[in-house]
Order: sequence, then C-alpha cells, then structure tokens
Amino acid sequence: MRHQRENDTIAAISTALGESGIGIIRISGTDAVDIASRVLDRGVRKAETHTIHYRHAVCKNEIIDEVLVSVMLAPRSYTGENTVEINCHGGVLAVERVLEEVLKAGASLAEPGEFSKRAFLNGRIDLSQAEAVMDVIQAKNRFALKAAVSQLSGTLSKKLKELRNQLLDETAWIEAALDDPEHYDLSGYPEELGKKTDAMIADLETLIRNAENGRVMKEGISTVILGRPNAGKSSLMNLLSGADRAIVTDIAGTTRDILTEHIRLAGLSLNLTDTAGIRESEDIVERIGVERARKAAEEADLLLLVIDGSSELQEADRLLLHEIEEKNAIVLLNKSDLDTQISLEELQKLSSHPVILFSAKDGTGLSEMETTMREMFYHGNINFNDQIYITNSRHREALEQALASVRLVKQSIKNGLPEDFFSIDLQDAYESLGIITGETVEDDVVNRIFEKFCTGK
Repeated sequence: MRHQRENDTIAAISTALGESGIGIIRISGTDAVDIASRVLDRGVRKAETHTIHYRHAVCKNEIIDEVLVSVMLAPRSYTGENTVEINCHGGVLAVERVLEEVLKAGASLAEPGEFSKRAFLNGRIDLSQAEAVMDVIQAKNRFALKAAVSQLSGTLSKKLKELRNQLLDETAWIEAALDDPEHYDLSGYPEELGKKTDAMIADLETLIRNAENGRVMKEGISTVILGRPNAGKSSLMNLLSGADRAIVTDIAGTTRDILTEHIRLAGLSLNLTDTAGIRESEDIVERIGVERARKAAEEADLLLLVIDGSSELQEADRLLLHEIEEKNAIVLLNKSDLDTQISLEELQKLSSHPVILFSAKDGTGLSEMETTMREMFYHGNINFNDQIYITNSRHREALEQALASVRLVKQSIKNGLPEDFFSIDLQDAYESLGIITGETVEDDVVNRIFEKFCTGK
C-alpha cells in the first residue's frame, strides 16, 4: 500500500483554533526541518532530534510570533518521518500567519488524518491503534478514555497478533503435511486442532462479548425516562442534567415531545431522553408525543420508569410495568420526600427490575441508581488490566467473521472432512483479523477511516 503523495512534506494546525495558551503547527516529511528553518529567524537545520528551541517566526524580516520549535527526526517521531512542531501563542491570527508561511516555504496542507495515516503506512502504529487516536480525542467518559488508551497502547493488537500467529502456524502445518506426507504425520491431528480451535473460539467470543460494554463506553447508554403524566420525569431530567432543561409544572401533559441531553453520571455517559407522559389523550399533539415516547423506549438501552409514590398505583403504572418487563429497566418510586402511598415492597412484587426509593427533588436514591446502572452495563467490574474492550463496530464485524470461520473448522473436524478443508477456513479467519490491524484491508477502507479524522491529527 503506497501513499499517493508520500514524497510531500505536509503541514497543518494541530490544535483547535481560538484564543488559547498555545497553538501548534505540525510539519512532517523529508523536508520538514528545511521548511521550518525557512520561516524562523534562526534555523533548526543542525538541531538534534527531540530537542526544543526558542525562535521567532518571521515573514520578510517581520516577526510574526515568538515560538518554541520541537524537532523529532525520523524514525523516532509519531509519523516515522522528520517532524517539526512550531508552538505559537494561541491567537488565531498568529497561528494562521505562521502556517501560511510554512506552506509558502514548500509544505502541502495536510488532509484530515494524514499524519496518523502516515504513522500507519510507515509501520509506527497499526490500523486499530490509529483508530484509537480518535477514540481518545472523542472520549465522552473515563471508561471510554481508558478503553481508547488501552487500545492505543497495543493491547488489542497484541491479542490479535497472538491469534493470527496460531492460525498461521496451523495453516502452514497442514499445507506442509499435504505437500510432503512422507515427512509429516497427520495422524491424530484433527483431534489436536479441535482443542486449539476451542481455545480460539473462547478468545474470540470473549472479545465479541466485551464489544457491548465497549459500545456503551464509547457511545453512551441510550436512556429513556418513562412514566405517566406528573410522575416526575421532567424533574428527573433536570436533576440528572444539572439544569432546567425540561419544563416542570403541576399540569399533566406539559411535556409534548421528546427532549434529549447528553450527560455524564459517575463516570457513565447517558444519552438521556425525557418523554411525554404515557396516557390516553384526545389531544393530537400529545398523542404524537406518546407515540414518539414509545418508539424511543423500544430503541433504548435502558429505561427509567418513574412511578409517582405520592398517589396510589394507577392502572397506567401497572400497564407500563408490564410493557417494560422484557426490557433493561430501573423502576424509580419517586416523590419519596412526600407521604408515599405506594410501598417499595408492593412495587418489587410487581416488577422483576430493580426498584429504588427515589426523590427527583432532593436526589434521594441517586447514588443507588448510579451503582445499579454500572452493574447492569459493566457487570460491576471493569478491569483494564486483563480485559480488552472492542469499541469499534468495524472491529466487531471482523471478529464475528473470524469466529464464524473458526467454527467452520470445528465443524469440518466433527464431520471428518479432509485436512485441506481446515486450511481454507483457518486462512479466512487469519485474513478477517488482519482487517482490524490493517494488514489485509483494502486501500479504500483505509482512506475512508482516515477521512473521518480531524485535520492536524
């Protein structure tokens, strides 16, 4: 796989534009040091690698900014190429002026993700690590950040390399035995391979099983608040979001449409949606709101069913308890700050879901709800020392393809098929895992992945 403009030296602003303490222009390529020297009052051509120098960025002897210049020579840089980073003051004009001079000096403007793409093409990182770079940048909670950093450090790559080596060893053994049967004995080999495929299947199943945790870490838990009118749904929305996002009144049916907010709660990310109160209504607008509420509930990862504890249990409450029975849900017995007319024990008998005594007004039960959520989605324990969390749907798809191929090997052994059948599926599994790391992926897929990166990364 060759870079379309691999001989170009590229440059871009690698920090967000705006008023800030610092703004960085990154230059990468064979001529990075020479190009940087052309825009500095004193060059850095004789600079040793991994050194920092005080300079002035100039244009026709006019000082644009005073800067610090980092020099990292190939191959000991992020891209594997000569890299220079000019650290300017963070004003928009200064950074853009310096970049303009860098481009005039011979650099080409970098495309989105081109620095990371070069790091991949130059063998500094594999494709899964490159994707982890953007996951680090886009992490919405501490679990997502830890998962991304773990993948960036190579934990997934290491595991995939182990699996691919096992698959390659078995394929090579079979091919050698078929080509030279006089020197290789395949007696008893199917049974031996069967044990090895069992271990491979277990490893792949574990990775795929952890993919659901990974998805929740990365994307957040799609959470919908349900309940009949005036149960306290909007008050719960405001409590969790920390702002008066939803209108709270004593008038039933105030909330007519769905309202979504992204929040962080005790290290978790929630894509939280408040919905219209579920009830029969003649009001066409309210009916549309109820329909949207039911649709949102159908697609949610988690439902928070709010029951008004200050009044007796209504038939509408019972219907909602029945409707969510097969869903992932937590039942909140709300308004515990008032005289409750419903007991916790009564609700627990009617629902198989966790039931929490709650008050959206003073926050009673919030800590218990957070703990319950974590246990529901992360099984109470997230261990980044020995667990690998798949946060990318592309990775999960490739793992599922590899698992299907290894299972075919197992089935062929069971059916007593010839050994050459084994090697075909072993090779398919090997290539499927290579798609994740980029070793067997097509150029257009690679390009599509890096196009999603921000410019300068």
